[in-house]
Amino acid sequence: MSDANLKPPQENPLTNILVNVLVPIVALTMMSDDPAILEKLAAEGVEAKEPRPWHLGPVNSLIIALALPVCYGIWFFLRHRRLNFFSVVGLASVLLTGGLTLYLWQEDGSVRSNAPTLFGIKEGSIPLILGLAIFGSHWTKTPLLQTFLYSPQIFDIGKIERVVQEKNSGEEYRKLLFVCTILFSVSFLVSTLANFFLAQYFLGDIDFNDKLEARRQYNNGVGKLTFWGFVAIGVPILVILMFVMWHLVKGLRRITGLETEEILLPR
Repeated sequence: MSDANLKPPQENPLTNILVNVLVPIVALTMMSDDPAILEKLAAEGVEAKEPRPWHLGPVNSLIIALALPVCYGIWFFLRHRRLNFFSVVGLASVLLTGGLTLYLWQEDGSVRSNAPTLFGIKEGSIPLILGLAIFGSHWTKTPLLQTFLYSPQIFDIGKIERVVQEKNSGEEYRKLLFVCTILFSVSFLVSTLANFFLAQYFLGDIDFNDKLEARRQYNNGVGKLTFWGFVAIGVPILVILMFVMWHLVKGLRRITGLETEEILLPR
């Protein structure tokens, strides 16, 4: 039995991101409409959505969206006795989105004119923080590269490190992991820039002189930004991640002399 199998099972990064970040943000986006504002828009002859049961207003939707990462984080802490990194990121993301919406939406239904810039900064801040955290964690006991990519759930790290030690290739091994960390961090920096400019594109044409129309345009823009963000940002990042994974496996094969089937754990 390899050393990797002796380690406690780790949480699936994709499940973590889904539960702690993506679902709360999508829920917040869908539920933030205020029924009272929507009825006011309709009464004044402005084209608006019909109030739906899930339209709870920005405050109530923020509370519900926060519940997922909070509950998951508490469960994770009780089980593992440590903080869940993704729950912290999810909390920060939801608080930024919800707090910004509360600030930008005014009581008369209008939207503040600095919405595109602030929303762009908000959209770019989370991947920027993630990229910096991944880079900085390289010098800690728990590098985030091992959480996302070089995971004991995927790689037989125990076997790899034994061979590295036997071949006295520690320096080359550490250099490979550092290069992969830099490449992985760069993917989030790309996401930061893409998020900011997408926000300018979808929110930049809001007519702030018509306060009621601005609210409708803001909602439509945020909805489009949420959808196209996954397409325009997710696909390039996926390509970068595939390249990093390929570079990592290729480097490990060169350093250790092991075959791919020996480097990766059986699925």
